[in-house]
Amino acid sequence: MAERILEEKGRVVRHGLVELLEHWTIALSGLLLLVSGMFELPLAGRYSINKLPGLAWSGDFITSLNVHYAASVVFIAAGVFHLVYHAIRGDYDLLPRKGDLKASWQVILSFFGKGEEPPFHKYLPEQRLAYLGMAVIIAGLIVSGLVKTYKNLYAPDMSLTVLLWATWAHNAFFMLFFLAFLAHIGAILLKPNRPMFRGILTGKVRLDYARHRHPLWISELEPPRPVVPIATDTPPPQEPATEHPPEPEESAGSAHPPASEEETGDGRQEP
Repeated sequence: MAERILEEKGRVVRHGLVELLEHWTIALSGLLLLVSGMFELPLAGRYSINKLPGLAWSGDFITSLNVHYAASVVFIAAGVFHLVYHAIRGDYDLLPRKGDLKASWQVILSFFGKGEEPPFHKYLPEQRLAYLGMAVIIAGLIVSGLVKTYKNLYAPDMSLTVLLWATWAHNAFFMLFFLAFLAHIGAILLKPNRPMFRGILTGKVRLDYARHRHPLWISELEPPRPVVPIATDTPPPQEPATEHPPEPEESAGSAHPPASEEETGDGRQEP
């Protein structure tokens, strides 16, 4: 696992290199899809965007369409890699959980000083809900876009009804993707979420921030603490004393000669 605590640096690794690459690949290719999709409309020439340095291609429909196709290949490949990679690793932390709606409402209220945030795992509840919403939007974009691409490349005589539904669906998901992109940027600009911006760039966040806002996640990364026995005031048990303690040994100087057989009982000897 890439996640680990860097105690000496005061940081915790939130995302590994692979996760950063897939995130930025999806983000940048998605942004290019948004821009090139708008350029396929007569927006570039109408608003003189094609006169800006480096954007002369934006006024040409075929060029914008080819850029759109190229970006879509990268976008779909990165999305499929994301699903397969995390499924193999068993990383399901971003999937919504029971109680996320209620917890998200508590987070929103805390922004206005009403109540406190509940303790979080690695991801906030609204992040998990946004992930599901973005997954649905991306799936809609891919399916409707593939239908339009199939019509352009292989089936110019496709049913107009099917093409119309695919076009309207693609445009609707395009708008939802654009709004979700703006919401993602706006969420990261909120003061409580700003420390997470470092994680998007470097994969690391401040350890004190993570311990404060993501204590459930940090508790999973920290090694278990050794159990220290509780000291008591009861003295240790003593060995019981013997019933007849041994007599002290006499020194050599105080030894008495043994009594003879003729010694009487009063200690005097017979003449």
